[in-house]
Amino acid sequence: MPKTGGSLSVRDQALAAKEAAKVLRNAPTELKNRALFAMADALDRHKDSILQANFADVAEAQTDGLSKALLDRLTLTEARLEDAADGLREVAALADPIGEVVAMGRRPNGLEIGQVRVPLGVVGIIYEARPNVTVDAAGLCLKAGNTVILRGGREAIRTNIALVDVMGEALADAGLPKESLAIIQDIDRSSTQELMRLSGIIDVLIPRGGRGLIQAVRESATVPVIETGEGNCHIYIDYNAPLDMALEIIINAKCQRPGVCNAVETLLIHTDVAGELLPVVASALTKQDVVVKGCAKSLELMPSLEPADPKDWETEYLDLILAVKIVDDLEDALTHIEEYGTGHSEAIVTNDYRHAAIFREKVDAAAVYVNASTRFTDGQEFGLGAEIGISTQKLHARGPMGLKELTSTKFVIAGSGQIRI
Repeated sequence: MPKTGGSLSVRDQALAAKEAAKVLRNAPTELKNRALFAMADALDRHKDSILQANFADVAEAQTDGLSKALLDRLTLTEARLEDAADGLREVAALADPIGEVVAMGRRPNGLEIGQVRVPLGVVGIIYEARPNVTVDAAGLCLKAGNTVILRGGREAIRTNIALVDVMGEALADAGLPKESLAIIQDIDRSSTQELMRLSGIIDVLIPRGGRGLIQAVRESATVPVIETGEGNCHIYIDYNAPLDMALEIIINAKCQRPGVCNAVETLLIHTDVAGELLPVVASALTKQDVVVKGCAKSLELMPSLEPADPKDWETEYLDLILAVKIVDDLEDALTHIEEYGTGHSEAIVTNDYRHAAIFREKVDAAAVYVNASTRFTDGQEFGLGAEIGISTQKLHARGPMGLKELTSTKFVIAGSGQIRI
């Protein structure tokens, strides 16, 4: 396993990326798209070596006892790698945000003031064991005119190095600086600390992962941070919810990919339907190997459930575990979400139009659902193409971060000799 970053230190890699950003910010759309297609084709050509590197990472992670859900996040298959390559081609097909006129107007003094999109510059991304993020980040940052420095989790280090090597060569062959895409190979935490403190070199830092990672970056970084990732997501089943629909949504939101941030972690059930719904839900989830943890009222209905404690309400499991709480009414559910939600994705299942409207209005989250699975909080599902992550904060970007969220703006002013009096 790699132990150092090779011939370049983290600072040197960042400085090289800053120089490359001067080229990339003015790169024409045609050139960026050519590079994206070249990167996608390179992933297809080198799939055997990439999958071999991933096999070694997965084998070591299994030995280290990584959970089944996290192993799923780490694992690349031929189909997943093909999807990643296709994702780059889809990004190429998206409109280039750079140079887009956001606003334009004329002042009474004759000044024409416009606001246009520009790249952020050098983007640093710190993330956990998800090789697909490596490809998504490379493609989105390139199309938005940014250079990117990646610091992935140690569990995926071989895979990430293989991916970046392949895509970096393709970048160079297409005519863009290879330094536009870099990965920190040093798996020691000191390299992450150094990246987080490169103010004046790194323009923005995006942590993508669980609460521990985001908190560590928030507390240590001197670089501006966009927080993404932590998803303690809830589904509330209302008093008159269609129970067949509710069951299908719950199973999808918990079981399709439990190790991702838009998977549901807590189920809130109105007391009027708990007696009918909870046994059905628990039975279906148990068949999917989900551990169901219930509140005191839930245990009265189903003593076989594992007891939930207060810590369960604030836990993002990223695993086949679901906490269940029976609530008195909509207000009770809203109070729980307000206290324990992370501002990611929240859902209500109901046939009551008024309750749906109240839920949409009162829940403070990046994505609020009525009668749909939280698993849809995703850049591709929202029609944005690939995403860099789900922002759970409110400054600059919120929700799935696509191309436009990886840009800033500048004002362009045209005059005819005006001076300020």
